[in-house]
Amino acid sequence: MRDPRIDRLADVLVHYSARVKRGDVVGIMAEPEALPLVEALGEAIIKAGGDPVWMLRTTHFSESLLRYGTPEQVTRCHPVHLHYAETIDVHFSLWSDANTKSLSRFEPAKLALLQQARKPFISTTMQRAAEGKMRWCGTVFPTHGHAQDAEMSLSQYEEFVYGAGLLHLPDPAGAWRKIEDRQKQVCDFLNGKKMLRFRAPARDGHDGTDLMVDVSRATWQNCAGRENFPDGEVFAGPTMPPGGFGVDGHVNYTFPAVYQGREVHGVRLKFRGGRVVDATASKGEDFLIKMLDQDDGARNMGEIAIGTNYSITDFSNNTLFDEKIGGTFHAAVGAGYPESGNANTSGLHWDMVCDLRPAPGIPGGTIEADGEVFHRDGKFVKEGWPGN
Repeated sequence: MRDPRIDRLADVLVHYSARVKRGDVVGIMAEPEALPLVEALGEAIIKAGGDPVWMLRTTHFSESLLRYGTPEQVTRCHPVHLHYAETIDVHFSLWSDANTKSLSRFEPAKLALLQQARKPFISTTMQRAAEGKMRWCGTVFPTHGHAQDAEMSLSQYEEFVYGAGLLHLPDPAGAWRKIEDRQKQVCDFLNGKKMLRFRAPARDGHDGTDLMVDVSRATWQNCAGRENFPDGEVFAGPTMPPGGFGVDGHVNYTFPAVYQGREVHGVRLKFRGGRVVDATASKGEDFLIKMLDQDDGARNMGEIAIGTNYSITDFSNNTLFDEKIGGTFHAAVGAGYPESGNANTSGLHWDMVCDLRPAPGIPGGTIEADGEVFHRDGKFVKEGWPGN
């Protein structure tokens, strides 16, 4: 018998997140481990009048490409995948790795080549989504691999995942609509602002964070379970030269930066003109540099965001959840979202998270908009905003 929470998740994804309608061609990209959710989604899509198709994804193909493929094979975007990106009405991506570390032993330079194969797919889906021609949503299906990363049992991780999605509530979609209303107040405040400044004190021997981000031409996006599920963030695209100065300063990320199963610790990035001009890490620095050097757009900041989900409090080694932690901010190097005001293209989109909450012996940080502090010690200062 299927876990009833899976059917509730499928219902929310189809009817609230993606708003599937009659005649929609709906793609589901997922590993075999996510079969229970694939089946539940298929049933919900058909009942909504859509036509589901499962695009099977497996890390075995990626491993074989890295082990046996030529550089041309490794970097080639499969024409079927590109056609999918160009024609699908709705795209669901289910992250359900049985082993999240399966590619972690390969050379960073080879992994960077593999990322280039994703560049046309990423660019096409981001552009079509920005134009309103495609709806998409990504979510996690709990597996032992993800549970191990979070240092939980599978049942504990299931409770964590489904709880973060508010699936235990009588009306999860209604709850997400209320969150959307609260986050809209933040977006309304930030739209029209020119400059954000993020400051956080020194931790673990690092010199803290002081980062200036030009958002003068940005459009702030309200993320409340439509494109990611669970969700809880507001984000914008930095205004890059020549229209703005981009990003200036440095950031020391509090949590490990997780990408392709690799954990990079103690990441420090220095920005000038919106680009990373210096990058260091206490662990995994070679991988970090190879990812940043994979193409011309990888060193640009494509996204700046504030986490607003105060029901997620602990780091779980999964960016979907960690970037949403209430009291944090995150920035992505690489591809930007055109609808947010940043059309940077890259095979990379890597979110890294910085904590602004106080810790024992360490004060919290601040976020300013045009010189006004609106976020202090991990909390918004205005009543009625997320967390208040």
